[in-house]
Amino acid sequence: MRNPIGWASLTLFSLGFFAFIYAPLFVIIGYSFNSNPVNMMVWDHFTLDWYRGLFGLAREQLSGSVMPASGYVESTGHMLAALRNSLMVASITTVISTVIGTATAIALSRFRFRLKGFYSGFLMLPMMMPDIVLGIGLLIFFVTIGMQLSMLTIIIGHCTFLSSYVFIIVQARMAGLDPALEEASADLGASEWLTLRKVLLPQLAPGILGGALLAFVISMDDLVITYFVAGTDNTTLPVYIFGMIRRGVKPEINAIATLIILASVVIAAAGLWLRARKTD
Repeated sequence: MRNPIGWASLTLFSLGFFAFIYAPLFVIIGYSFNSNPVNMMVWDHFTLDWYRGLFGLAREQLSGSVMPASGYVESTGHMLAALRNSLMVASITTVISTVIGTATAIALSRFRFRLKGFYSGFLMLPMMMPDIVLGIGLLIFFVTIGMQLSMLTIIIGHCTFLSSYVFIIVQARMAGLDPALEEASADLGASEWLTLRKVLLPQLAPGILGGALLAFVISMDDLVITYFVAGTDNTTLPVYIFGMIRRGVKPEINAIATLIILASVVIAAAGLWLRARKTD
């Protein structure tokens, strides 16, 4: 039987834990609708102008004069360019990291070779290494080989650690698979490529999808490594937001953060929905 006091304590602890985690997000979302352009912590009235202003679609009354809401944003065009850069980097990085991580997980699970344990542990090093150390190391490497900082260096930098995330997730999925299914496919005359395509990959699909979504979200949100390896004309959205915060927290930053939170929730929900369909 359940102890009422222990159950109540566990419930209170759980509620407090979730409040501690998610309260700052709800504060950001709430103040993104505050019309006060000077002090966002002082509530004035509800408005959507900060969202419309991100795309130059609203006008706001400020100090007795009408000013485009996009005037509060340092450059709407630069912000949209940073968003496009983030989406491009995240999409390309997700594809490359998913292929590398999945192939590596399959190889380490199904083949035997020397230093297999060392190689498996070495793949986890980018995950355990502090971002600032990895960012500085990548910057020194690119400068040493004479490679100009650009979109390509950002993609390479993201792939160096996101492949490890995909590898861990797919490897965990591989551990739960029955090798007898692959042996049965080989006994029936299927080639290794046919077995991979018809037997192994369908079983790994939930893990591959989870790793790909995680890689996409992390790549979209990465700041530290991108800050070191990005060129002057290849600013991503997190770097752009960081630059805005350094000059003061402005109301449109809350709106941008809210849109990022919404996008992350949509991506996570889509991943859960697709995983449920795969399972069914």
